[in-house]
Amino acid sequence: MTLAAVHGQDRAVDALRRAVAGGTLAHAYLFTGPSGVGKELAALGLAQALLCTEAPGEGCGRCSACRRVERFGHPDVLWLMAESEQVRRRLAGRSDFDRLPSRDIRVEQVRALQERLALRGLESPRKLVLVLPAEAMNPQAQNAFLKTLEEPPPDTTLLLVAGAAERLLPTIRSRCVRIPFGPLPRQLVVARVQEERGLDRAAAEAVATLADGSLERALSLDAGELEVQRETIRAFEAVTASDLRTALRFAERAGGSREEAERALQALTVWVRDVAVVRAGGDGLFHPELGELARAAAAKLDDVLVHLRFRLLDEALVAIRQRNASPRLQLERLALEMVGPGG
Repeated sequence: MTLAAVHGQDRAVDALRRAVAGGTLAHAYLFTGPSGVGKELAALGLAQALLCTEAPGEGCGRCSACRRVERFGHPDVLWLMAESEQVRRRLAGRSDFDRLPSRDIRVEQVRALQERLALRGLESPRKLVLVLPAEAMNPQAQNAFLKTLEEPPPDTTLLLVAGAAERLLPTIRSRCVRIPFGPLPRQLVVARVQEERGLDRAAAEAVATLADGSLERALSLDAGELEVQRETIRAFEAVTASDLRTALRFAERAGGSREEAERALQALTVWVRDVAVVRAGGDGLFHPELGELARAAAAKLDDVLVHLRFRLLDEALVAIRQRNASPRLQLERLALEMVGPGG
């Protein structure tokens, strides 16, 4: 799990390597980007590069220090996580807490971290702190953590990993060197999905589309999630111009949150690809169990309308992601334009 294991994020990894090699490591970094693209892997890799005795500056991945960093067991790598996240990772058990494990990183945890940072390192002069994910800090915890950023202990590197950096205080963001991580290259995700899930090329391409550059999501898509996608597709195809309430029902179903809407739009992009494959007389559908519905949809569309659907889906996704548009309103617009004069 060294920096060499972080694929598809060359700019981020190169920046970290240069800082380590040149002795210009900042006291705090903010790793930002979608989930499942290598942010946490890079944070652990940087910790290995700084603490490894076998391959200083890079990390060997095999020595005791590297292995303990990977297992969150190195005494000089301190981590800050919500209690529920600790349980999920099996770093703690539910019985370790006298109440339901919190989903927030709480102010008491930050203060306990600060007490530990006041002590000398046990094995290394350098200490590292991993905050996973940083946006889990509630407002009180963020304000307490700000003191550590403003007065960082010597020989300490703070690594904040965030999938939603906008939820952090501007004062926290401004005191960190930001390292952006983008979606992984599509072909990298496709290759890994084929290798690890044994899918054929067409299915791996569809999974990569649904995962939107997240290898973690591509490898974890399960039958339950696929059934949710199929229900979204059925609601999408049930929209008709004769009953516009069907458009509202579709938007209500798929637009409950920004994340749900993005997943729905990604699923529908794969679906429209299936419809286009049927129109072209091909096979290898991602949703073969919806073959009859795909044929019915293909019979109602020509190539122009298929391309229109792709464009509407892309526009809705861009509006939600880049313009902070209402997910539900964007899905309503998508459905209404789909069955309107042009759709």
